[in-house]
Amino acid sequence: MQTLDYSEAVKIALTHTESAVACWRIRKETVEENKLQGEIYGVGVPEVGGGILQPQKLGESQVSTKRRRAPVNNSIPEVTSTARVVREVQSTDKTTINIGVAMNHVNDQENLKQLNLTPVQVNEVEDMDTQEETPNDGGGDSNESRPINGELGFELADLDNPPADCINLDHEMDEDEARSEATFRYTVENVSKMKESQLSPPCIVRNLPWKIMVMPRSSQTQERQPQRSLGFFLQCNGESESTTWSCYAVAELRLLSVKEGQESFSRKIQHLFYTKENDWGFSHFMLWQDVLDPDKGFIKDDAITLEVHVVADAPHGVSWDSKKHTGFVGLKNQGATCYMNSLLQTLYFTNQLRKAVYKMPTESDDSSKSVALALQRVFHELQFSDKPVGTKKLTKSFGWETLDSFMQHDVQEFLRVLLDKLESKMKGTCVGGTVPKLFEGKMASFIKCKNIDYTSTRVETFYDIQLNIKGKKNIYESFRDYVSSEILDGDNKYDAGEHGLQEAEKGVVFKSFPPVLHLHLMRFQYDPVTDCSVKFNDRFEFYEKISLGDYLQEEEATNANYTLHAVLVHSGDNHGGHYVVFINPVGDGKWCKFDDDVVSRCTKQEAIEHNYGGQDEDMSMAVKHCTNAYMLVYIRNSELENVLQEVKEEDIPQEVRNVLQRELIQEMFDLNRDKDINDTIKDNRESDVATIRPCTQNPRNPNLYIHDF
Repeated sequence: MQTLDYSEAVKIALTHTESAVACWRIRKETVEENKLQGEIYGVGVPEVGGGILQPQKLGESQVSTKRRRAPVNNSIPEVTSTARVVREVQSTDKTTINIGVAMNHVNDQENLKQLNLTPVQVNEVEDMDTQEETPNDGGGDSNESRPINGELGFELADLDNPPADCINLDHEMDEDEARSEATFRYTVENVSKMKESQLSPPCIVRNLPWKIMVMPRSSQTQERQPQRSLGFFLQCNGESESTTWSCYAVAELRLLSVKEGQESFSRKIQHLFYTKENDWGFSHFMLWQDVLDPDKGFIKDDAITLEVHVVADAPHGVSWDSKKHTGFVGLKNQGATCYMNSLLQTLYFTNQLRKAVYKMPTESDDSSKSVALALQRVFHELQFSDKPVGTKKLTKSFGWETLDSFMQHDVQEFLRVLLDKLESKMKGTCVGGTVPKLFEGKMASFIKCKNIDYTSTRVETFYDIQLNIKGKKNIYESFRDYVSSEILDGDNKYDAGEHGLQEAEKGVVFKSFPPVLHLHLMRFQYDPVTDCSVKFNDRFEFYEKISLGDYLQEEEATNANYTLHAVLVHSGDNHGGHYVVFINPVGDGKWCKFDDDVVSRCTKQEAIEHNYGGQDEDMSMAVKHCTNAYMLVYIRNSELENVLQEVKEEDIPQEVRNVLQRELIQEMFDLNRDKDINDTIKDNRESDVATIRPCTQNPRNPNLYIHDF
């Protein structure tokens, strides 16, 4: 009989369980879901690194080419299109900022009418408008079969052209096809004679093929004069047959200068790429006459070179292996859980807490009501599973199974409730006191009379600190505001008992900070004008390393140097949005982004600077306006090694392993039983309809059948 070690046995059990669940609980991301996701992303979800988005000038509308267009290369000429500026905001320098609403070729005629523009045929491209639209399949017969690699719809070995020469600018990340960013170029020869679309060879980013798409475009100005331009787009996953994938990215599109000392011409985009909008860019990137003018410095020997720098999020709806690319797995998005997944990942990577959670005695707990057992289960699967982990049993044990339950409590309340339950469960055990040891700090509230020798002091403990960000530039200004004192005078004098009403100074001082410091940024506050809670998206800076010694009582001063461990981010407004978390798992500055079930490597800049909020000239206003950090986790430098200690298999008590193994076996049994029952019902129904009882369709409802007895 073969003997497996614990981790192998757990992985096998989890694999079988996941397979069974997959058979009967398929979560299919439909196009509608992607579109909904796109609406959210359009106002800033999720934020992507790179810092390369800026407002565009008049006429620089970002558009998608039509979904059905003529094939590229030399087979059929392409249908031309003219873009419109969807929404404009006039600025002081008479430029126009485009908010970046997508439009396809099929909508161009109506779009032009709204701007009093009409399409015009220029000699070199007039035959394009006469061609019947064909699917966007990159050329060839629309019915031909193409090799598919997973769900991506391409096979590197079968490409006519080798992959584009990509330059990975993120030196902190591995140079592989799962990388988050790259720069690649494409040279267009015989530009003056170009009549049709051209696609560059692919550059692989996030395991998806990205291509430069370039084409001539023609339109009519408001003065009804013909105008020709260079169309420049970025295409993602253009040959995929899948309809469920999506990938959010920001990019800079550049026309490189051939003159020494002259800057290249560039424009910037952000977009949620998906099957119906798999390319994005500018119909009128530059006037055609300027492209061909040697004095402008972009053409040489009738050739131009285009360059794209793209920064992409991990894709959704494709075969993205988080475990393979990062070593970690995500948590399933099971709806109505808001911030919970982000917070659970943060606690999981607080390794000292995870080790203590494993050691809580739960063998006699009710599996449907025990928060401790449910958290053990989630942590255990996060550590050993290769697939995203479910949280339904945990939310059920909390009694928070609806969206209202989470909306009625903020992340601070949820964290306090969870830590309170863990602290109570750990009391009297070998891990008793772990929660306060990790998270508890002390502060002293005081009132000091100015004219007499009288001071009232009360020492309190805290597990987190709420920082006001309104009107504050950075984390240090918020701490200074927190410990600033106020003067009690006039009608607001302090009642000092037998000393009567006295002028006094009121404030707080920190006596100690905990090893793991949770900081809640007060993004959501009550607005008396609207009489409701609103989200403040002001820019607020925080840093990878901070020193808090200035905010401690001198006699209580301890090592107060901290390293950033996690950044919890919200995109949206007070009515809803999307939650992700960036985590520095081992404290070495190598960050990962946890977006529900998708985990990906990311840059330090993406994790920190891009979540400051506010408006930054180096980022899109639409993205930055509502995407920002709402909670930070810092770990004291002197405690990093202890808090982030490795959690090994032998750190999990045998009795806990037994409980979790029994649950896995029971779950597998239940799933197989349900499968057998469903198979039997299905077989009986098919037999019922096919042989035993002839039936006809119900004329009122074709989905119902009437049996003829």
